[in-house]
Amino acid sequence: MVYLYVDDSSGHLVFDLNHMLRPAKSPEKCDLQLLQQSGGQLVSLFEQKTVRGWWPCTCEKNGEKIIAGKVEMSLEIVTEQEQEERPAGHGRDEPNMNPHLEEPQRPDTSFLWFSSPFKTLKFILWRRFKWFILLFIILFLIFLFLAVFLYAFPNYAAMKMVGPFGPSKAAE
Repeated sequence: MVYLYVDDSSGHLVFDLNHMLRPAKSPEKCDLQLLQQSGGQLVSLFEQKTVRGWWPCTCEKNGEKIIAGKVEMSLEIVTEQEQEERPAGHGRDEPNMNPHLEEPQRPDTSFLWFSSPFKTLKFILWRRFKWFILLFIILFLIFLFLAVFLYAFPNYAAMKMVGPFGPSKAAE
């Protein structure tokens, strides 16, 4: 069992603000391969002014780098004049004014699966797996069509070859 205390270090992340790693857009895409970016993929915080995303924190285990955690950060460089106009951390503005954060975009469902299972399926499963679901439905319909065709084909082929009803009366 591992115990973590408030002042324990679980990993580290070092930034060179002129040549920063480009952050991942989501925690799922944040992995060790993010640390191996080439020079063309690096960004400069001084040129871009703001950077937001996910970075991996690493530690060494048995001489090998592993992910110890993931950090979501928003970094912003401001000029001295901007800093004087809107100082941060001095309690002069209302909370959430500098930097201003938009209201969180929360889904319309309560995620109580037993009270609204269809909304839960829509928000949890459909968003992640909609292409797999659509592909499964299309493949199932193709399989069903082929199964019905293979089931009915021998009977129709035999009827066509044997002609059990003889020539039609209109043809005589």
